Amino acid sequence: MRRVRRRLGSAVAALAIAIAGCGGGDERSAKGGAPAQAEGPQHIHGLGINPADGSLVIATHAGMFRAAAGQRRAERVGDNYQDTMGFTVVGPNRFLGSGHPDLRTDLPPLLGLIRSDDAGGEWKPVSLLGKADFHVLRAAGRRVYGVNATGGQILVSDDGGRTWSDRAPPGAVLDLVAHPQDPDHVIASGERELYVSRDAGRTWRPRAVRRAGLLAWTSSDGLMLVDKQGAVHRSSDAGGRWEQVGEIGGQPAAFAAHGSELFVALHNNEIKISRDGGRSWQLRVAA
Repeated sequence: MRRVRRRLGSAVAALAIAIAGCGGGDERSAKGGAPAQAEGPQHIHGLGINPADGSLVIATHAGMFRAAAGQRRAERVGDNYQDTMGFTVVGPNRFLGSGHPDLRTDLPPLLGLIRSDDAGGEWKPVSLLGKADFHVLRAAGRRVYGVNATGGQILVSDDGGRTWSDRAPPGAVLDLVAHPQDPDHVIASGERELYVSRDAGRTWRPRAVRRAGLLAWTSSDGLMLVDKQGAVHRSSDAGGRWEQVGEIGGQPAAFAAHGSELFVALHNNEIKISRDGGRSWQLRVAA
């Protein structure tokens, strides 16, 4: 779920998964040095479903939150206030992330790739600590794709993020998603158009139809895109042709798929769910 996500053309802050205006400028509470924070999630960067319990996991500017199945209020996970910019679920209670540390720690400002094996309670460095700031993270089995905000390059790992290979990006990449059954088949969104790679990002070519936005790939409805105005589009041929299918009712901050379900976070901190391919949306987590 990548300040990358909040840069669509002139609407850099409007588009997003995750992203702009995050750094070390938090206000601090009077006790403990923890960031002053509302009870619920604010500045949402990423979304995912934990297969262990079906809960919705929410990565934010100041820590992780979860909303159990059927609950509309999210609760904080642990006491870590790190700014989790890039985020993806890789298994039951197992997450990957990136971004910036809780300011109460002595970690470097760039977290590289970090991992949690306890549903976000604790995080440990995996690789590139102090060297990379992934604002987009996508996992497909052992394959991990990351867009490094410090240099703009795409990095690809085939061992869960321990080692990486560089890929030349097709341009400024705002979001990226891999095909659910083919990890070599990748779609990337630039500022105004989409690009496709069939060889894990080694080569890219633009799609004929100009689209840009946050991406998700469902197991049933195909490739989905929500643009900066909040319009939801569907493509059944990996981005060649598109149809508008719905509206989310605001500007997107993060977008994710789980099976046939779609989840979107708005900039007002509401999270919505669609179970009919993006045609209709219901409130999942209240602001």
